[in-house]
Amino acid sequence: MSVGHVQRAFEAAGIPTVGIYIRAFEHVPHNMGVSRALITDHPMGRPVGAPGDIDRQRSIVRAALELLPGSTSQQIVRYPHPYRPMDVIVGAQRRETSRNPTDTAPGS
Repeated sequence: MSVGHVQRAFEAAGIPTVGIYIRAFEHVPHNMGVSRALITDHPMGRPVGAPGDIDRQRSIVRAALELLPGSTSQQIVRYPHPYRPMDVIVGAQRRETSRNPTDTAPGS
C-alpha cells in the first residue's frame, strides 16, 4: 500500500504518477483511489517481468507511461501479456543463436 500512498502524495503535489502492480495487489489502486495503474499478471517481486527480459520490461514501462498524458479520471489497465519465465526466454535465445551461426566471437 505504500506505493499507493506515495502516488497519492505526488498527485496531490501536481505530479502525475502511474503505478505498476501485480495482479495479487490489483485491489490496492482501486481501494486507494490512485489515478493511474497498470496491472501485470506476474509473480510477486516481478511486476515488470523476469530479470534479463529487457524487451518485456520495456514493453511494460511503455504501457505504463502511455497512461500518463491527459488522464483526468482513475485509469486502471491490465497489461495484456502473461509472465514469461526466464527459462523460456533463454531457450528462445538459444534456438535463435543456433539458427544464426554467423553470430561468432569477435575476431573470428
